[in-house]
Amino acid sequence: MRTIAMDWVALLGRILMSAIFIHGGYFKAIAPTATMNHFAAQHLPMVGAAYALALLVEIGGGVLILVGYRARLTALVLAAWCVATAMVAHYHPESREQMIHFLKNLCMAGGFLQIVAYGAGRLSADRG
Repeated sequence: MRTIAMDWVALLGRILMSAIFIHGGYFKAIAPTATMNHFAAQHLPMVGAAYALALLVEIGGGVLILVGYRARLTALVLAAWCVATAMVAHYHPESREQMIHFLKNLCMAGGFLQIVAYGAGRLSADRG
């Protein structure tokens, strides 16, 4: 049974989950050269395309999750993004700090899969 409290908790969850993506995307947008240099250091191919994709996924996906529009599809994309970035940028078993980031990304993917399974809640553009 859904309650009003659960609707507000779902909204709070979306706000908290979207914050890291909107924040990260914003800082990538204002520092394109530094971001692309970082991507190059990660040995990513097509650094410019990777940069554009990162902005689209992080800012676009973050805002869509925040408002709860097309939330299930967006959450699926963000879950895949979290796993991909965990593997590419953070899987360094020799580094405790990087493994914390790796596990954080996997945790976020799990949260997004909850949205895939249960929707964004009634306090969302999707209303479900």
